[in-house]
Parts: sequence; C-alpha cells; structure tokens
Amino acid sequence: MKYIFPLLILLKIRNQLLFSKMKIAIKRIDDDFNMEAVNEEGNSLLMDGAKDIGGHGKGMRPMQLLLSALGGCSAIDVILILKKQKQIIDSFEIEVEGEREKIEDYSLFRTITLHFKIKGNVDKDKAERAVKLSAEKYCSVSKTLEPTAKITYKVSVN
Repeated sequence: MKYIFPLLILLKIRNQLLFSKMKIAIKRIDDDFNMEAVNEEGNSLLMDGAKDIGGHGKGMRPMQLLLSALGGCSAIDVILILKKQKQIIDSFEIEVEGEREKIEDYSLFRTITLHFKIKGNVDKDKAERAVKLSAEKYCSVSKTLEPTAKITYKVSVN
C-alpha cells in the first residue's frame, strides 16, 4: 500500500507532461455563419462560412484556419530556432497553399505547400534546417495534418 501513493503522484506528473488541454469558446454573432472564437487568454478571431452557403466574408473559413494554424505553428518553430542560432531576421513571411479533395460530403487537404520567405542576416542552410526540424519534429499542426496531406516546404532567404 505504501507504494501506491508515490505511483499515483508519478502518474499524475507524467500525464501533466504528456497531455495538455485547450478550450475555445465559439459564439455566433450574426444571423448567418459569422462567429467569434475566443481562447482562455481572451484572444479572439472571426470565422465565417463560404459565400456560396450564405457567408459574408467577415472572417476566415475553418479550412483556411487550418492552413493558418500550420503556417503559424511552423513560423514559431523556425523563428525560435533561428533566434537561438543568433540569426538576424528582418522580415519573415510564409505563403501557404492547400489543395483539397472532395470525399463524400467533406473535403480533405491532400497537398499543402509552405513557402518560407526570410530576409535578414540569415544563413540559408540554417533556415532550411530550421524548417526541416519544424516539419519533422516540432510542429504539432503539421503532425496532425500528415495522415491525410502531403506537406512540402520551400525556403527563400533574402
């Protein structure tokens, strides 16, 4: 019995390290499809449906948010890696393009291409390595999309 309590503590610590929770609240803000999503910190973004179903272009569509999430996740990884390597970034942009395939009543991304455009005193080999590390090791959004989409990357420096 005396070993059960320490074991339970270790399991709780392990679960805290392995699992994290997120919570997003979504509220409809018009009579159609315009919605506001708010995270735990109070940050928000607007979503809307496509115009062909009655959306009004007042926010990003959910599949656009997936591409944005992939670009944002990769950007954070790459910038963090390059900063640790003392690279000086003057400008950082990513162009994300995705192609979807219609399957029954839904569409999946089948190919996604990210074009990293980096300006500054940045070594191209280090930038390419940072992008590769993000893609293969760090970006959780990339790992989430990998089972259904082929994700490719291109890097331009200066």
